[in-house]
Amino acid sequence: MSVSINPQQPRENRLLAALSDREYESLIPHLELVSLSRHQVLYDAGEEISHVYFPNQGLVSLVSIMADGAIVEVGIVGKEGMAGMPVCWGGNATITQAMVQIPGTAMRMEAEQLLTQFNQGGALQSLLLRYTQALYSHTTQTAACNRLHTLEERFARWLLTVRDRIQSHELPLTQEFISHMLGTRRSGVTVAASTFQEAGMIRYSRGKITILNQENLELTACECYKVIKDEFDRLLGTG
Repeated sequence: MSVSINPQQPRENRLLAALSDREYESLIPHLELVSLSRHQVLYDAGEEISHVYFPNQGLVSLVSIMADGAIVEVGIVGKEGMAGMPVCWGGNATITQAMVQIPGTAMRMEAEQLLTQFNQGGALQSLLLRYTQALYSHTTQTAACNRLHTLEERFARWLLTVRDRIQSHELPLTQEFISHMLGTRRSGVTVAASTFQEAGMIRYSRGKITILNQENLELTACECYKVIKDEFDRLLGTG
């Protein structure tokens, strides 16, 4: 279900919030508020992207799917960003799938309209180009992280990054889902989650992880968490 946009409605998506009132109002005729449900596919690998999404709440995973069905997360999008960036790059399709992992709402725009607005230059284009660099930095740093760091370090880094994206210490995530996103066995995530819980860093109940001690979780995470966070802060001021 979609809902018309009220210009006075607070802007929860941080990219849209960074635009001036005049620039945002020029987008309103092309935006609609939509609900995002868990496991909803926003666009599939190799599929033409028809719409882009500026999340207000929730989390979108950008995942790579192998021929044998194995999946691994290569990027995440929350209220700091936009799902559908390949539209701006001219290809209008990608090898990854965008799937909603935490439900919420988003501002949706037709891909053709977004490209028209982007090609006009100005603040929106500059903002999305900086977001592209931040997203690229996240992807490349994560690739190095997955090769060089322990599961515990990567798990802590991932939990903290999700917390930043949804701005909540309550993470409605299952261990099975986390194992897919980290490209590892569920048993490994179970051991790591138990270790973190015993150390008082998180509380885990079926389908939900609560961060209890963010400071210690940051000490456990590898350097990649701060590298990625600092780059988002530098480029967008969105953490």
